[in-house]
Amino acid sequence: MILYLASQGHVIMVNLASQISMKTRKRKIPILLGPTAVGKTAVSVPLASKLNAEIISADSRLVYKHLDIGTAKPTIEEMGGIPHHMINLVSPGDDFTVADFKELAYRKINEIHGFGKEALIVGGTGLYIRALVDNPSFQHQPPVPELRERILKEIEEKGSQAVHDELAEIDGDAAEVIHPHNIPRLVRAIEVIRSTGIKFSDSVRLDRERSSEENPWDWVIVGLKMDRELLYKRINQRVKDMIDSGWESEVGNLLAMGFAGDEKPLTGLGYRDIVLLVKGETAMDEAIERIRQDTRRFAKRQMTFTRKIPGITWIEIDEGFDPDIISDHILKLVRQKTAGI
Repeated sequence: MILYLASQGHVIMVNLASQISMKTRKRKIPILLGPTAVGKTAVSVPLASKLNAEIISADSRLVYKHLDIGTAKPTIEEMGGIPHHMINLVSPGDDFTVADFKELAYRKINEIHGFGKEALIVGGTGLYIRALVDNPSFQHQPPVPELRERILKEIEEKGSQAVHDELAEIDGDAAEVIHPHNIPRLVRAIEVIRSTGIKFSDSVRLDRERSSEENPWDWVIVGLKMDRELLYKRINQRVKDMIDSGWESEVGNLLAMGFAGDEKPLTGLGYRDIVLLVKGETAMDEAIERIRQDTRRFAKRQMTFTRKIPGITWIEIDEGFDPDIISDHILKLVRQKTAGI
């Protein structure tokens, strides 16, 4: 189903498709997703208020403490009095996997329901959404021939022990059960890690959970989208706003706290360039341009990944969208799906 909404909130085109199975009567959990800078935070707060819901973040960068500006972490004011969960969980130097997210998110959903409220999932990390919705089989991701060739070349040049040492640093559990001379298994482990961004051992664990557990809920998934050029314009403005809000100082403080800048979240989108800026290894204008370009590419990848998630109702919004009006449309959709309409 795709709804096109004008800035006044009028539906101007509707393309209906039957997407939600009515065979079960499980409790429905709404999910609001979309690319970075599309407006998820602005829409999610009034929607949560109308649903009597608390928000569970499905953003892989918001789990890290001290990374506020560069992750567009919602401020207290932006939260609008709505409890937000799965934010500020770990230090930038700590590991946090998709399996960790799934376990904690499931626990939080049950807690929220126990308080007589609804849970609203909000975020743009496709792996997190898929972990909730269908327990994806990362183990059976299709091969990436070019990546496999590079890994095999690394083994040829460095030796299998050196590549195994790399695996041990990234995923100690996998390294314990994969022998350095088991080249096919070693290559596959590195391939899965590099192509999915999660530990190989966690992918195996998710496979086991998928085969042994039935998903306890049904999902009403709504995606926000907008014209590409408009989204890119919003991304460019957001990067400027982040710089103006003190992103450079935020990263400077992190380095002063003892972080080296090579921690996983500090080598991610935007932060790697600000680290170079703080260290005097790049200029401000160069950093801004790279961050804008990388963020636009990231948004494109987000859309490509989330389109593969079944059952999404996409709502296309324009530059003058009213979050309250958009939230009304989503609320109506959620209620229809909950009622089995």
